[in-house]
Amino acid sequence: MAGSGRLTTHVLDTTRGKPASGMRLDLLMVHDDHSHHILSTHTNADGRVDRPLLEGDQFRLGSFELIFHVGQYFDRLGLDLEHQFLDVVPIRFMIAEEAHYHVPLLVSPYAYSTYRGS
Repeated sequence: MAGSGRLTTHVLDTTRGKPASGMRLDLLMVHDDHSHHILSTHTNADGRVDRPLLEGDQFRLGSFELIFHVGQYFDRLGLDLEHQFLDVVPIRFMIAEEAHYHVPLLVSPYAYSTYRGS
């Protein structure tokens, strides 16, 4: 029987004050000294993915990493940056209970923040 746990994300481009549409992200499960790829996807027009990254039978407890390809995203926008600072933003986190885990990313070409959202 599938549980109620799920993992979602949302990316906001704080430079433009808009959702980060079309950003590539990868989800990995981390095991001690190695990890394995679960999925790759892109954000939609609202800066979200079209469905939860994990849910139902795919939802697991453990250590995960979301890798956001922010350099690629900002390159595609054609921003006039003197020097690019961020390329890939990895966020490693633990799923410790069957619940809704929301991992948002607020990002500019030079800084980012995240938190456990709802």
